[in-house]
Amino acid sequence: MSELRPWELKRPASATAVDSLARGGMVLGLGTGNAANYAVDRIAEMAAAGASFECVASSVATEGYARSRGLDLVDIDSVDRVDVTFDGADEVDPELNMVKGLGGALLREKILASISDVEAIIVDDIKLVSHLGTRAPLPVEICRYGHSRTVERLRALGCKPALRMGGGGVFVTDGGNLICDCLFGGISDPEGMQSEIDRIPGVVECGLFVGMADSVFVFHPDGARVERIDRIRD
Repeated sequence: MSELRPWELKRPASATAVDSLARGGMVLGLGTGNAANYAVDRIAEMAAAGASFECVASSVATEGYARSRGLDLVDIDSVDRVDVTFDGADEVDPELNMVKGLGGALLREKILASISDVEAIIVDDIKLVSHLGTRAPLPVEICRYGHSRTVERLRALGCKPALRMGGGGVFVTDGGNLICDCLFGGISDPEGMQSEIDRIPGVVECGLFVGMADSVFVFHPDGARVERIDRIRD
């Protein structure tokens, strides 16, 4: 395998995930970011070879990219369920809980994950952490209305919150909301923290994805290998 540039580390894992899980006739969910785009590339190759898919995108950016690769896109409200969603993550802990949202699409990604039979996550090995919140901030999507009070309530949970900036001003999601990136320095109880954040008025969605990943495909560049980790079900 030729040497991969840093942003390409997830490409082999994306291809492995799609080859392992995607079959013609499926409804496929497409996340947002490099990992999802690499999955789109592989799905497009399968479609060009004759496989038929319907795809649901989690963002305007992914929808545009998928259409440019010739895939058929359908609205999420036109499907009852999604067979498999391919997405990335910013952090994954040993229980396969995740932090997501640095790509700015956490609300739509969580909605898509919630109706997916299988949530397949694609990462390079640097995204594996012992505790969430140690490598990346926790993105929280919030309403514009009263956002300064929402930010202060997030601060009261023990984090350092900051509104995300982008495009010459405050970053705005596809849904018209803002994102507050919260530095916790470690989250010992992801499920409990998710509940605390979700109770704050003004919070639209939290970037903690607890118990939502079914399979994680990890690229290990040192050994140029892809590892598959499946969630252990009770």
